Amino acid sequence: MSIILPVQTSLAGEEEYEEISRINDNLAAQVGIVTTIASPGTINQTLAVYGKVTQAPEHVNVIQARFPGVIQSVNVSIGDRVNKGDRLIAIESNESLKTYSVQAPISGVIMQRHANPGELTQERQLLTIANLDTVWAEFRIYPEKQKKVSSGYSVMVIINEHRIQSHIAHLVISGANEPYMLARVKLDNTKLKLSPGQFAEAKIYTGKFDVSLTVKKEAVQELGGRLGVFVKEGKAYEFNPLNLGKSDDNLIEVVSGLEKGAEYVSKNSYLIKADILKSEAEDND
Repeated sequence: MSIILPVQTSLAGEEEYEEISRINDNLAAQVGIVTTIASPGTINQTLAVYGKVTQAPEHVNVIQARFPGVIQSVNVSIGDRVNKGDRLIAIESNESLKTYSVQAPISGVIMQRHANPGELTQERQLLTIANLDTVWAEFRIYPEKQKKVSSGYSVMVIINEHRIQSHIAHLVISGANEPYMLARVKLDNTKLKLSPGQFAEAKIYTGKFDVSLTVKKEAVQELGGRLGVFVKEGKAYEFNPLNLGKSDDNLIEVVSGLEKGAEYVSKNSYLIKADILKSEAEDND
């Protein structure tokens, strides 16, 4: 699939080798090789922060008994989903000796249970219900980073395989004895099904740079101790070393080594690198 072309040196008279892979377009399409035109782009400056998912306090209800009594039955356990109006607990009143029901004031998930049959209700929390259709991601912002972050900044929240584009709703002081502030990000959880306590990572967008030429980050490969991309000319893919500058998660600035409008391999470039290395190994045998 590839060919190594000899090039005569002008100094020692020894042969060096250009590294070129020749692949027809049909085969390239079959193995998933994709090319892109090198063009100007915007490099986003980001700040990495870490935190966790929390429940929205305005969507949490703590259940207590209306009248003191003895708990007769509890119909739910931690993790159960309930609908507004569902019967949760039956209690026999101390005064009337009649049994009354405690119903769910909201739809949600049972987060805590402190009630069992036969116990006295006393003045304590029996159940906690949380509606998790909306949750918050809270991220710690330490003093050295606080000047770089403001409410309203765009943020990419990363939780397991989920990547959620959102913004910082507000910054709050965590507590008198805590050295950090909290950046709070509101998340629609109707489809994500996130749980309070889950670890979360975020990249806060703090600035951006418009640059004259970029390539996709995944396109860059290391070959012979140099970083570069594979440029397509007809059926040939030749390694082009680059002088690189700023970068973000998606793009890298090209300072020199590539012309604007050049067609380069932007996806699965490792396949071409592997083909060249294989050919070099076969020639050395």
